[in-house]
Amino acid sequence: MYARSSLYNVYSIKSAKVNGLSKTLIKSTVVVGSMTMISRVLGFVRDIVIARVFGADAGTDAFFVAFKIPNFMRRLFAEGAFSQAFVPVLSEYKETKSREELKELVEKTAGSLAAVLFVITLLGVLAAPVLIFIFAPGFDTEGTRHDLAVEMLRLTFPYLFFISLTAMAGGVLNTFGKFVVPAITPVFLNLSLLAAMFWLAPLLDEPIIALAWGVLLAGVVQLAFQFPYLSKLGLMPALRFDRDHAGVQKIMKLMLPALFGVSITQINLLVDTLLASFLVTGSVSWLYFSDRLVEFPLGIFGIALATVILPALSKSHAAGRLNEFSANLDSGLRWVVFLGVPAALGLFFLATPMLATLFQYDAFSTNDVDMATLSLMAYAVGLPAFILVKVLVPGFTARQDMKTPVRIGIIAVISNMLMSVVLVFFLNHAGLALATSIAAFINAGLLYRALVKSGAYVPQPGWLAFLIKVFIANALVCVVYFYDSATLQWYQWGALDRSINLFGEIIIVLLGYFLCSWLVGLRRHHLVYKQKVGNDEAS
Repeated sequence: MYARSSLYNVYSIKSAKVNGLSKTLIKSTVVVGSMTMISRVLGFVRDIVIARVFGADAGTDAFFVAFKIPNFMRRLFAEGAFSQAFVPVLSEYKETKSREELKELVEKTAGSLAAVLFVITLLGVLAAPVLIFIFAPGFDTEGTRHDLAVEMLRLTFPYLFFISLTAMAGGVLNTFGKFVVPAITPVFLNLSLLAAMFWLAPLLDEPIIALAWGVLLAGVVQLAFQFPYLSKLGLMPALRFDRDHAGVQKIMKLMLPALFGVSITQINLLVDTLLASFLVTGSVSWLYFSDRLVEFPLGIFGIALATVILPALSKSHAAGRLNEFSANLDSGLRWVVFLGVPAALGLFFLATPMLATLFQYDAFSTNDVDMATLSLMAYAVGLPAFILVKVLVPGFTARQDMKTPVRIGIIAVISNMLMSVVLVFFLNHAGLALATSIAAFINAGLLYRALVKSGAYVPQPGWLAFLIKVFIANALVCVVYFYDSATLQWYQWGALDRSINLFGEIIIVLLGYFLCSWLVGLRRHHLVYKQKVGNDEAS
């Protein structure tokens, strides 16, 4: 544990000047966010096509469940627990070990991971009916949704094997500052699904199954795309199974608690799907399309910032630069507030315009838009908390502390379950989304409290003034939302008019927010706090 007094002592050490998140980290975050935005835009194109072709019917519900299961396990296991455990250990080896020892760690980790994934994948394919019953118990065991979900899950589950190895390759590249390739890799999922819909779906008796084949293809392509870049680093791993290797043991030890602690949001979203399976047909799809819109700002900024900040925090911790650690975390939190709050307001007030513009065509009805709007508004409430969790968890994992996020995560999951059971009776599927948002705030609040209490994070001066200025800037922008929401008739417009007006609305609001921020006195130094950084270790 860091002692708070020790951390303050480090601040007084004569050393070089650092500006919280360095220019390099900010630049890397922008790069990752830009690549992620490309992927998200293609994802929206994919979802628009799915909505137009398949609508929100039983087959679509079945695919979303069949895809959600391996995708949930990917975020829980690969991008969640494994990445959070692997990157700190890899950073430690990079800073303190030889090149040969580093390569050995990568090879033996890859071999051990592949062996475990093969067994899990085989069991998942064989137990597909059981998994569908567990994850979507509301699907009638003799109904169309159940049978289609089982068939498609057997095709989508192997995606977990390939994408988990892809996540490991991405962790290696990120640790060496190669952020672009891992960030652009998800594009291939969207391209594969689009290709499957255009070329394979017309050839099948059940066209929706083409999406499952697209998911499987995407896993193979994404992994293969990483290989040349690993080779350039000289770290293309030969698969060597050795679970007794010290580094592999350390990763496994860190993974066990992280399996739960780093993916609380995904568990909560899964609870939504489980309970939604008991509701009217379309509920699963409404929650899916709502979640997709929330994932856009979350991916562009939240996940991008978390991806970049984890190696930076791990490096600071390994080198004993504890004040640099705290400064990076502080700047990250300020950026979350500065960008996360207006993004949440945008999703809330523009829920109907966004959903109508993107999805209200052909099989996706106005009623589907109305229902999805309710859940999107509920998810939007929790967007700042979703992003905060993404930034706060690396504050623990970089220090190889996995137990604290687990304890807090258990509280968040239990809270979500209890609130979901209650709110679903009053708000139906929107109640599930609202419960997830509230649970995210509980999770973020407890994580923040634990970091401050441990002394690992010391908030920098000026937070109160910063929060007041952000509040005023957002309050001024809300006037625009209220005006346009009351006057614009989105349902009556065609696709072109909707797109033009939505784009114009977003541009006006963005410019208005940054202008209001400047007028109330928000400047760069409010986001990046200058301080002295020492190289001495603190106890």
